[in-house]
Amino acid sequence: MAVRDQVSFEIGQLVKETQSVLRGRMDEALRPLGLTMPQYVCLATLLEHPGATSSELARRGYVTRQTLSVLMKGLVERGLVVRSEHPGPRRELAVQLTEEARALVSEAHGRVAGVANAMTAHLDPAQAEQLRDALVSCRDALLAGNG
Repeated sequence: MAVRDQVSFEIGQLVKETQSVLRGRMDEALRPLGLTMPQYVCLATLLEHPGATSSELARRGYVTRQTLSVLMKGLVERGLVVRSEHPGPRRELAVQLTEEARALVSEAHGRVAGVANAMTAHLDPAQAEQLRDALVSCRDALLAGNG
């Protein structure tokens, strides 16, 4: 294997390992709030994009619509989201956060930020920006079909 191929392979492995550890740490941080990472992403998306449809939430949360359906049922039962009674343009029911969910998301934001900050604690600000920029370039190259 060529040196560039080996380094690229190792970068891919490190990204995957880092994502796995990050997800685990974020789940641990959210567990005392009774949330999983997918639930948090769903609630945070609704805070940022009120009235988002299930399709939008699934896309942003990197879950299937079937998985989102189960997740949403739990959030509704817990009183964190309410479904609109009127379908939107694509005949989907929009969902909205309750006040209880807004407070929960605020606390969850802090916990998730703490994990992200711990991940980059050994990087100085310039290194953190370089890493972010490099990951954006990698993602964009894959989205463009260059790999």
